[in-house]
Amino acid sequence: MLSGPDLLRPPQAVLFACTSNVIRSPMAEALFKLRFGTKAYVDSCGLRPGSGPDPMTVFAMDELGADLARHRPKSFDALEDDSFDLIVTLSPEAHHRALEYTRALATEVEYWPTFDPSLAEGSRDQRMEAYRDVRDTLDRKIRQRFAMLKV
Repeated sequence: MLSGPDLLRPPQAVLFACTSNVIRSPMAEALFKLRFGTKAYVDSCGLRPGSGPDPMTVFAMDELGADLARHRPKSFDALEDDSFDLIVTLSPEAHHRALEYTRALATEVEYWPTFDPSLAEGSRDQRMEAYRDVRDTLDRKIRQRFAMLKV
């Protein structure tokens, strides 16, 4: 985790990574874009990309005005660029992969353990609430961690 003067230096490029790039990392990417626009480049990926956007993720993000309906999941290997200042990992598997990926790069890696809402049980409303909780938690973390971009 960055501290002191490093927190004051805004990243130029941020990557959010999770397991399948269909829920958590696309949420984080969209929230970053929603809150900070083009103040930094942002992308997302997963270890084993899913086949398309998760419908409940699309719905949860649509509630905030972020359209994820056209999101196409991708892996670390499919990234077009590897010049990220910061990789934020949202699952243990993605964290281990990011550490391997950055072994020879000058890239900071942060781990934000984030629940996979697709594992939530109960009614549709209860499961949807789990997606909203993840979205809102990521939103708070992103606003706090990247507050220097507002300046």
